[in-house]
Amino acid sequence: MSTFSIFLNWQRTTPDFDHKTFDRSHTWRLAGGQIVQGSAAPDYSGDPNMSNPEEALLAALSSCHMLTFLTIAALRKLTVDRYEDEPLAELGKNAQGKMMVSRLTLRPLVAFSGANPPDAHTVNELHRKAKENCFIGNSLLSEMVIEPRSVQA
Repeated sequence: MSTFSIFLNWQRTTPDFDHKTFDRSHTWRLAGGQIVQGSAAPDYSGDPNMSNPEEALLAALSSCHMLTFLTIAALRKLTVDRYEDEPLAELGKNAQGKMMVSRLTLRPLVAFSGANPPDAHTVNELHRKAKENCFIGNSLLSEMVIEPRSVQA
């Protein structure tokens, strides 16, 4: 099986360390060398100009679903020209009353070309199969909804 790793770094930059005021800025160094500036979400005293863990989770799910979808489409000899998504993550409480990302909604828009572009039913089936096989989606307890915006040929 594959393994993955990142390097996360946070360092105190203020004289105090109070739970209301400490700086939540940190970095994620990904395996390819990219550096992502991270923070908490703005609602949790974070910097709105930086990525937050909730967005990172949403990006990981959206990316995984897209890559799985593209692979399935390619295996079916369907030509995808463009794939866009405007996903949403919603916070809520789990059965124990703890905060969680309770709902993740993917809203993909896919453009196809070729002699036989798929109909809406076929595209929905591709999304269903992608949802079943996405590694990230299969790792989450949150409700995951796919709401294709439309099919473009």
